[in-house]
Amino acid sequence: MKKILIIGGSKGISKEVVKQLSEKGDFCYVISRTAPDFAFNGTHFALNALTDELPAIESLDGLVYGIGTINLKPFNRLNAEDFQNDWQVNVMGAVKIIQHYLPQLKNAEQASIVMFSSVAAQRGMPFHASIGAAKGAVEGLVKSLAAELVPKIRVNAIAPSIVDTPLAAGILRNDTIKENMVAKHPLKRILQPQDVAKTTVFLLGEESNGITGQIFIQDNGLISISN
Repeated sequence: MKKILIIGGSKGISKEVVKQLSEKGDFCYVISRTAPDFAFNGTHFALNALTDELPAIESLDGLVYGIGTINLKPFNRLNAEDFQNDWQVNVMGAVKIIQHYLPQLKNAEQASIVMFSSVAAQRGMPFHASIGAAKGAVEGLVKSLAAELVPKIRVNAIAPSIVDTPLAAGILRNDTIKENMVAKHPLKRILQPQDVAKTTVFLLGEESNGITGQIFIQDNGLISISN
């Protein structure tokens, strides 16, 4: 049984990660402001991971930094606060969590860290300047940490296209928009949180022991296949 810390495990992709880890018998430490609305194998800490004091955890085999932002605006409407908020949530929050729990991860026989980027860091997209910049930094952080923390800790990230989660509800706000979004993807579907959670669980497990420093694009073919 592995012990995995999931940041933001009550919603979206992270929620599904907690469910899938629990189903396979792993123990989940969940840090989120609201409690998960489902039963799981583990402990929940009700706090804001960005601003509150982090709880003491004795040992860890893995860490998932699962909180992020979707801030889509024309560049001329973005202000310094927009850029700072995306930077704080996506980059500095991850830095805070990883630094705090690095001793526990180093004490594990083998440990894995999984973070989340975006296809916006891989392909230029209009209205994505702020989030694209932040996620680009996430990818740089992943590669740097992967190089620094070998051989005991693996570090990878997943870069999905839009995922049908509460965070994306403002974008996928009606059936017409969803249909248009489906049409843009070669596989003619929108990612579900369960899809990305399966990739996350794979990267946490022994099946991925030979993988570190990688950015996994999971996008239903959006940026790799001409549609």
